[in-house]
Amino acid sequence: MSVEEVSVEKQTPLGWLLIFLGLGLVLFPLFWILSTSLKSIGEWLTYPPIFIPEKPAVENYLSIFTGGALGGGFVARVPNVTNSIVSSAICSVGGTVLSILIGLLAAFGISRHRMGGEFFPIFLLAARMAPPIVAAIPLLILYSMIGLVDTYLGLILAYACFTSPYSTWMIASFIEEVPRDLEEAAQVDGMSTLETHFKVTLPLIKGGIAATALFVFILNWSEFLLALTLTHEKILTIPVQVKAFFTYSGQLYGPQSAFGVVAIVPLIIFSLLIQKHLVRGLTFGAIRG
Repeated sequence: MSVEEVSVEKQTPLGWLLIFLGLGLVLFPLFWILSTSLKSIGEWLTYPPIFIPEKPAVENYLSIFTGGALGGGFVARVPNVTNSIVSSAICSVGGTVLSILIGLLAAFGISRHRMGGEFFPIFLLAARMAPPIVAAIPLLILYSMIGLVDTYLGLILAYACFTSPYSTWMIASFIEEVPRDLEEAAQVDGMSTLETHFKVTLPLIKGGIAATALFVFILNWSEFLLALTLTHEKILTIPVQVKAFFTYSGQLYGPQSAFGVVAIVPLIIFSLLIQKHLVRGLTFGAIRG
């Protein structure tokens, strides 16, 4: 069945029900976070719950960037999140770029030159199957010895190390979809092996690289354990900053939700910027013959 036939196939009522049920499960948490971010203090924990506040309050958004107190006399001050956003952006972008570079080179080696043998890709991914806590403490000891604790470089290296298996696997799968005949024809025309990789195959898989970059960026942007273990005061990422909204006087649901909404915005912007390549990357190799 072709893609055109699938696209025009009529959905049954049960199919539409499952689609709307799935959309509800996916979208409701986002709706609830957005709704809570616009509620005033007295509406955070009311019963029955308020789904849409009558008077949307923006003080939650203002407070997370000014570090002020809510309601003029609230006992707990809201933490300023500006530094955590900057730190997350630096570490996530740096870790993603480094991971993609490592994954791209490793993927060419695995896909085109069978480096490491047939089982090397399995071993590579198996190393990532271990829980991050297994490596967090040894990594902390190593970083303490070489002075990388609480530094951007240390966290970027850690992010790249833990996401490189994913990027290698994903990029290798896209390279496998490009016929070797194209590179061999280019070599007949005088190109070297390295030139065929980067001048013939690489332009054809840029959509796949964009999809891989988005996936790796999401992993880095939401990573918590390594950031909590390897940083202390100078570097504070968004997932670690979230725990600061648990105060001695209670949890600051409104500002915390506003912070969650703000944290989603860079992912949406990144997705929109690479949307053209992302669609091609996600469907790359899905249709054959």
